[in-house]
Amino acid sequence: MPFKRLDQARPFVTLAIVVIGWLLVPTAVKTFLRASFFELTAPISLATSKVRDLQEFWSLRLHSKNQLIEAGVDLARINSSYELAVQRNSELQSEISRLESLLRLPSFTEYRYEHARVARRDFSGWWQRIVIRKGKNFGIPLDAPVVFTGGVVGKVTEVRAMTAVVELISSPNIRLAGVVEGDTRPITFQGGVNPTFAPPTGVVEFVPLDIVATPGTPKRLVTSGFGGVFPPGLMLGTITRASMGSDGLFQSGEVKLDERLGSLTEVTVLVPLGEK
Repeated sequence: MPFKRLDQARPFVTLAIVVIGWLLVPTAVKTFLRASFFELTAPISLATSKVRDLQEFWSLRLHSKNQLIEAGVDLARINSSYELAVQRNSELQSEISRLESLLRLPSFTEYRYEHARVARRDFSGWWQRIVIRKGKNFGIPLDAPVVFTGGVVGKVTEVRAMTAVVELISSPNIRLAGVVEGDTRPITFQGGVNPTFAPPTGVVEFVPLDIVATPGTPKRLVTSGFGGVFPPGLMLGTITRASMGSDGLFQSGEVKLDERLGSLTEVTVLVPLGEK
């Protein structure tokens, strides 16, 4: 009987020895092993992502000619709309430059846009992040803001040779300053604890008492520009609820984020000019 109990406890003893041994390993060695493991597995993630793109390509090849013609017509309409939007954007940029010159205002920090495909998603209760197929080989810097058509995706937290890790704004590790659209008072935003398949959410603190946000009358939350990471005016989400905090001076509330954060296939990294 004692031998049987010893056999049952052996896996737990082995696990305890491994955990204690890992805790005793120097931090420098842990960092080196983690970076080495990431670089060794990066080609697998890239290959899987490219195979997925190839599958999508051949699935499109199986469509009938009528379907392709209809898709081409829709694409032509979308392109026409984008051409008009580009012209309008150029006009607005010229007007902004003219007003900045007249008022002697400094221009916002300029960026170059580096588009990247998503290679892997890693969602859990502790973090929300994606891996993109560009890294040091394309000059992606650490802490670079990442955006898409719906606003802010997150920021680059790790840069490797051919890949980079982007922490999403839905992650509880992300904390930044935002403002309600049309207001100038800063509000603290932080990613929430999001289950794997649940809609992404965040939380806000230090919301002024005169701002009223309900599910029927939500408030748009945008970046404030403070902190030097994200340029101002980028969409973060919508405040759907705000209630009195424990201190009685400010409100706290919930932020509904864009549901497309969990299914992104391509993002854009804003690389400050001068970064190599």
